[in-house]
Amino acid sequence: MEKERGISVSSTVLQFEYKDCCVNLLDTPGHHDFSEDTYRVLSAVDAAVMVIDAGKGIEAQTLKLFEVCRRRGVPIFVFINKMDRPSRPPLELIDELENVLKLAPAPVNWPLGDGPRFRGVYDRKKGEVNLFEKTAHGAFKAPLEVAGIEDEKVREALSDELYETVTQEVELLDGVTGPLDIERVLAGEQMPIYFGSAMNNFGVQNMLESFLEMAPLPAGRVSDGEMIDPNTDNFSGFVFKIQANMNPRHRDRAVFVRIVSGVFERDMQVIDQRSGKKVRLANAQKLFGQDRETLDTAYAGDILALVGNYNFLIGDTLTSDPKVVYKEMPRFTPECFTYILNKDTANIKRYRSGMEQLMKEGVAQAYHVHGSAQAVPLLGAVGPLQFEVLQARLISEYQVETRLEHPRWTVVQWFQEKEPDKSRRDRDPPEVKLPTGSVIARDQDGQWVVLLPAKYLVGSLHDRNEHLTFRNHA
Repeated sequence: MEKERGISVSSTVLQFEYKDCCVNLLDTPGHHDFSEDTYRVLSAVDAAVMVIDAGKGIEAQTLKLFEVCRRRGVPIFVFINKMDRPSRPPLELIDELENVLKLAPAPVNWPLGDGPRFRGVYDRKKGEVNLFEKTAHGAFKAPLEVAGIEDEKVREALSDELYETVTQEVELLDGVTGPLDIERVLAGEQMPIYFGSAMNNFGVQNMLESFLEMAPLPAGRVSDGEMIDPNTDNFSGFVFKIQANMNPRHRDRAVFVRIVSGVFERDMQVIDQRSGKKVRLANAQKLFGQDRETLDTAYAGDILALVGNYNFLIGDTLTSDPKVVYKEMPRFTPECFTYILNKDTANIKRYRSGMEQLMKEGVAQAYHVHGSAQAVPLLGAVGPLQFEVLQARLISEYQVETRLEHPRWTVVQWFQEKEPDKSRRDRDPPEVKLPTGSVIARDQDGQWVVLLPAKYLVGSLHDRNEHLTFRNHA
């Protein structure tokens, strides 16, 4: 499906070493429909690199990711990609980034042309020019050491027209942008910006080295109002992603854990705070693409992939300290709903198994409509593409064909009584006066919700039920 649509539909995790740094890279889908998966992944990161298409600028789905980063206080670095193709003027791109994202731009390098005229980038900090030349395996020429953009070596490398354009842009840039300030970057007030061509491996190494100089060290997370120090002795971490069938031949299941504090050692015992049980972490691995390697030791900031039949759920806290509990996984409010129905009753076991596993991954949210005869849960998601992914995975991983049945509801409101009725049984909902076409349901955590067919009915729902309090989110 990713190849058909030309988009990523799930996040990926890999770890690699570069010079004296260990980098845990979490690549997320850029599409708006997968923003909940992206949000969960961003809960595990300490900094984000946003990749912008030089020809398109900020797209709607990219803007959504920026909003998520900003809400979490994650420092943002920007890589403007595909400079070897016709692109929008770089000053226009910088202006758009500043106006839309409300962050001060700090271009670390500057492009020398674009498309067929693309000749490289000028490193404003080092005073060097990296000349672009398409070569085998993404190799490129060593940087020219120059005194500035006016240097004769730069003039020789560019046409007269391009040289004049670039010098004017750099001069203007010096006047309208402030100097790069690491403290402002880490505070989420300024964004370093890089230009290059990832497909040709041009500008990527420069960006990576600059990023590693500025990126923050692994940060702690808050437990019960207290920041947990990454350097504390007690091990702790949280589950932010679950992926089934990464190796279809073995039907394996990988649980991804961000280590917050302490040191992980293979075969150590931890407490799963949701169940209260002690669990031995035996089969831990680190991943790089399809390659896997057994992990004996890991530290704060690392990502563990626990492979096996661990009964963990997204958001679970794993710790050696019973007082530590992380609450890093708030849910997005669904914007569309559907039933995914099995086409062939002969496949009912595979259908139930597949749905159970995919729901544990957090592909969609489950709702049980009160009093409904429908045997399967109603599914809610941020965007309809998530349902298509669910269907595609049921076919490819479980050989189950399904059909979608869309109900009339499009809006959800969580609610609770201002003064709880102690005589009411738990399985019975509070008394609610419903607008036409609305129903009561329970979400996957057992909270009561009202599902409505249109947004304009929300006001009527609130007016009719002054004895209840309503929320737009779980």
